[in-house]
Amino acid sequence: MRGLRRHALGVLGIVLVAAAIAAAVAAPLLAPHDPVASDFAASLKPPGTPGHLLGTDQLGRDLWSRVLYGARVALFLGLCTVALTAVAGSFLGLVAGFVGRWPGAVIMRVADVQLSFPFVLLALTINAIVGLGLRNIIVSLSVAGWVVYARVVRGEVLSVVQRDYVQAASALGTGQRRVLFRHVLPNVAPSIIVVASLQFSQFIVAEAAISFLGFGVQPPTPAWGSMLSESRDFLYVAWWLAAFPGAALALTALGINLVGDWLRDVLDPRMERGM
Repeated sequence: MRGLRRHALGVLGIVLVAAAIAAAVAAPLLAPHDPVASDFAASLKPPGTPGHLLGTDQLGRDLWSRVLYGARVALFLGLCTVALTAVAGSFLGLVAGFVGRWPGAVIMRVADVQLSFPFVLLALTINAIVGLGLRNIIVSLSVAGWVVYARVVRGEVLSVVQRDYVQAASALGTGQRRVLFRHVLPNVAPSIIVVASLQFSQFIVAEAAISFLGFGVQPPTPAWGSMLSESRDFLYVAWWLAAFPGAALALTALGINLVGDWLRDVLDPRMERGM
């Protein structure tokens, strides 16, 4: 908390993330209309129209309601993907760094091959293979994103196992499992938390990009990426269709990145001394 008082951008990030979480949780209470209900008589109403705070889209759907429910999709996808990639990637990184030998070599070679492909392109390709929908895009992003955790955790493990207290524990006959979970993993956990916080925003933006291209969350489900895709044909006559979902996506990603920077500063003693 002392670090938070000296980190104004961290406070801003927490405010933005809290606002996104509040919008997602309270969407049924804050949304005045059904986000998928069409009203062609009220199509393309500008912001400020009575009953439609942010206006309506080409089908007469309330944009404020759709943006609120879009936060639910984005945060749910981010949480599920971060959880899957953090568990799988960290486990493989621990195996590669602590066990070493051929399992570590195989894991790192697979990671090197996968890192040779752009992240979004790889996720898009996997998603095109497994099919459309929210569940499949979570799977595709998880398969494409585990390598970051694996490489970071492996590097941290190789550093931690060389420290004196780990060497002393091993010399005293402590079992490898106890050394791993008592001495190694707690020292690697801060790096996992920081990577997870930074990956969260990357997954949200990647989902929006894939949905924008038509391979992610499908209409009429209110997702920020698909809303941006639907707005392309109306940019000159209804700017609000792209402005508000885009702003929600940008501010949410910015807030998560700022929180990740703050966590990095707090959890890394070297950064703390620099402050």
